[in-house]
Amino acid sequence: MSFENMREEGIRRMQPPKTREVIQHDAIGEPESLRRGGSAPGSAVLRRVITNPISGEQIVIHTSGAQTDGELLVFDLFLPPGKQVPSRHTHPIQEERFTILAGTMRFRLGWRRILATPGDTIAIPPGVAHWFGNAGSGVAHARVEVRPALRMEELFATAATIEAGTHHSIRHWVRQLPALARLLIEFQHEVAAPGLVAWLVQPVLAVIARLDRRSANADREGSTHGRS
Repeated sequence: MSFENMREEGIRRMQPPKTREVIQHDAIGEPESLRRGGSAPGSAVLRRVITNPISGEQIVIHTSGAQTDGELLVFDLFLPPGKQVPSRHTHPIQEERFTILAGTMRFRLGWRRILATPGDTIAIPPGVAHWFGNAGSGVAHARVEVRPALRMEELFATAATIEAGTHHSIRHWVRQLPALARLLIEFQHEVAAPGLVAWLVQPVLAVIARLDRRSANADREGSTHGRS
């Protein structure tokens, strides 16, 4: 199905996988938890659940890169109404494929805008700048495949530890800049900012991360001297 000819009617609706009790604690509002999934008696397995406090994404891992020798990562994506990824980004060497199971999602691929409904599959080639969000009134649910897996699951877990803040102000994002710089350096094979020259950006990010580490060390030393 091409992006230009995606139909909103006559598409067979796919049923989302059933889930059972949540183990440890509810994933909503928590960075990580474990969920028991499976539709048949005796087939339940523990699945890792990662919740991103900034975008509102809830990610339920179905197949990890460790299970496929790094070839494939499969997860369910749940996105509440009004939520979206913060900005356009690229995956330099990975293909990302979204199959919509419930709700409506809006995608931007380069200059193209796509409204996707249940049954639609959106394939995002490596290096293509993209953005997505929930365009409906209910929770959007998509099955996502990433090839190759690389360290994408670890990237999700690390991003979930970045503080969301109550207001997405410029001051808030400035405070989060060191954490974002560390993220882009650590996972440069998995994610990148579109339109920025890597050889120029990486030294700048490295300086920001280095200054942040020095500031953290100074704070620790000051705290130690204060107690002595």
